[in-house]
Amino acid sequence: MEVDNRPKITPEELLAVADGYDAIVVRSRTKVRADVIEKATRLKAIGRAGVGLDNIDVEAAKARGVAVYNSPESLTNAVAELALGLMIAVARGVGAGHSNLRNGAWVKEALVGAEVSGKTVGIVGFGRIGRRLAELLRPFHVKILAYDVVLPDQLTLDALGAKMVSLEELLSSSDFVSLHLPGGPSMKNFIGAEKLAMMKHSAFIVNTSRGEVLDENALVNALKSSSLRGAALDVYATEPPTNKELLQLGNVVLTPHIGGQTSEAQASAATIIAQKIVEHFSKAH
Repeated sequence: MEVDNRPKITPEELLAVADGYDAIVVRSRTKVRADVIEKATRLKAIGRAGVGLDNIDVEAAKARGVAVYNSPESLTNAVAELALGLMIAVARGVGAGHSNLRNGAWVKEALVGAEVSGKTVGIVGFGRIGRRLAELLRPFHVKILAYDVVLPDQLTLDALGAKMVSLEELLSSSDFVSLHLPGGPSMKNFIGAEKLAMMKHSAFIVNTSRGEVLDENALVNALKSSSLRGAALDVYATEPPTNKELLQLGNVVLTPHIGGQTSEAQASAATIIAQKIVEHFSKAH
């Protein structure tokens, strides 16, 4: 087996050499679009080391009979840990404390925060990451409300101490809401002004899933009007983010899409996708 490692390959370079590969493995940077798939006449498999497949034209691959794999299981713990960390960070004013202190201001009296312990946490999207977050929250003795279109079995819910509820009940009852939703056109602004208005004025919202699922303009309005206490975001409608109002708010904590950016998760993502590609060709023979 020959491996060509080109982490900085440009779209033009990939298109020029695509016909020389039996498999292409990418992370989030490199896009495998229809023109690449059409040009790659030898291509049998495409691997995405990570969660999403939005940088791969899955339909074009399917039409050509090219298998597509990803490794979402590799990032589960890293993203769940970040979601929990962001909850604590926004509730305790870590971002404001950090930036003010760097600028010479001691704002201790203004930073009266909230604790996660004993609160109600709503997890919107109760898949692999949402369930891991529920596990991490156990020591905090929180009440966990969950919403998903796919209902888990009761044994899973009992083990996690979670209760499935409607989205409306989750939003109106939770002190913290953590989003773990898939992206795509159908999910654009899934959490918009109407749903944000259902939340408690004292509540916090955290998004580590996909930027497009949360209406940023509606979020800014809610935060500016104090109809929402705070927000913590790792993902944005446009990346890097361009919403200047959002970037300047004091009651937000913002990170640059680092959910899966741990050495452990990245190593796992590479190993798992490599195993899946090897297994694909082993089965083919």
